[in-house]
Amino acid sequence: MSFLPHSDADRRAMLDRIGVSSVMELFADIPDDLILDEPLDIPEAISEWEAMRLLEELAGRNQSLITFAGAGQYDHYVPAAVDHLVRRSEFYTAYTPYQPEVAQGTLQAIYEFQTMVAELTGMEVANASMYDGPSAAAEAAIMARAVIRRDKVVAAGSLHPHYRKVTQTYLAGRGEDLARVGAAADGLLSPEAVAAAIDGDTACFILQSPNFFGLIEDVEAIAEVVHAAGAALVVVTDPISLAVLKSPGECGADIVVAEGQPFGNAPSFGGPVVGLFAATKKYLRKMPGRIVGATVDMEGRRGYVLTLQTREQQIRREKATSNICTNQGLNALAATIHMAMIGRQGLRDVADTSLQNAHYARRRIDETDGVELMFPDSPFFREFAVRTKDDSRTVLARGFGRGILAGVSLSRFPELDCPDGLLIAFTEKRSRAEIDQLIDVLAG
Repeated sequence: MSFLPHSDADRRAMLDRIGVSSVMELFADIPDDLILDEPLDIPEAISEWEAMRLLEELAGRNQSLITFAGAGQYDHYVPAAVDHLVRRSEFYTAYTPYQPEVAQGTLQAIYEFQTMVAELTGMEVANASMYDGPSAAAEAAIMARAVIRRDKVVAAGSLHPHYRKVTQTYLAGRGEDLARVGAAADGLLSPEAVAAAIDGDTACFILQSPNFFGLIEDVEAIAEVVHAAGAALVVVTDPISLAVLKSPGECGADIVVAEGQPFGNAPSFGGPVVGLFAATKKYLRKMPGRIVGATVDMEGRRGYVLTLQTREQQIRREKATSNICTNQGLNALAATIHMAMIGRQGLRDVADTSLQNAHYARRRIDETDGVELMFPDSPFFREFAVRTKDDSRTVLARGFGRGILAGVSLSRFPELDCPDGLLIAFTEKRSRAEIDQLIDVLAG
């Protein structure tokens, strides 16, 4: 395929057609300090063998760490069979199944994914995955606005900052802001605070449980006050926790979203991962219009997509706002294979071991000088925040020297106002000997 670059005249004609004076005008919403105003600082081209030698040298600098980092990305064991199966040619190179008659295997895998997500979340229907957890939360907020026919979206202050920022970006394009309800001193939301923050203009309240600090919220009590105001409850959750905690569906959630990375996808340097998205039929029946195949008809404008079986068959005729894409199907497939392999009891074992490891660490911290829990009296699942006598980044640097990633520094999130905090998480992979090493790193 030949590449035919546009001439200056071509670009000028396109800019005139859309009514802007320059390409930079299209980037007006991007902060000035993020826009590159000079040539990229990259070296001259090199040969293939030189590039391979350079890449091997760079790869050799990687350090394998015992990780206690969490905040949405967790170091779970992924069985070798998962990677082997997703790399089969019929899956690895398959394009999005526009034609069901030639993609039955992929469609069956998608159906299995949706079934597992619905069962896990306690909901009645599920889509075929979003790009990641934060975008799933944002799509849930947009969906709630369409269903409830209100504009205001309110989120818990204990919602993951990345989820909040992505949702805010979605809403900004629609002229709305994202309101916030702060947590109490124990790191948890009170139903009274939620009730005071929502009103007759509120479409939904976004709650995370376990929240960003790993604490378990009273979802049922908050659901009551949200529903009393005529709004929808969107619950962001850790899918591993659903093996031991009551499901969001049982607690009154209208929409559930989650980051599916723990299933089949090892932590990496970025997306795509897997966004889980589920809802109740009762909630969907409130939709203005009707569900037709994979598309919700809103006042005659096919503007929102909730996939119930296949994912992108509607694109040929209708506008799709969701960012579901082909490579996302591969990640969802990995999650499906992982869940199928470990099964219901295996998932329970993973959750139980993660929980037990976290509570063993908590007991060790209670016995250790110079380390304290940020919220000592609040229930948690497998993640919690601590304060240390040394700055959190100093602790992380000390851990690197001992082969340990000791958590996530809360100083990365200035809006949380926890500059000295460290968020630490536990999975089934961590041994008690490794946890003891972590405690030594935290204590100095």
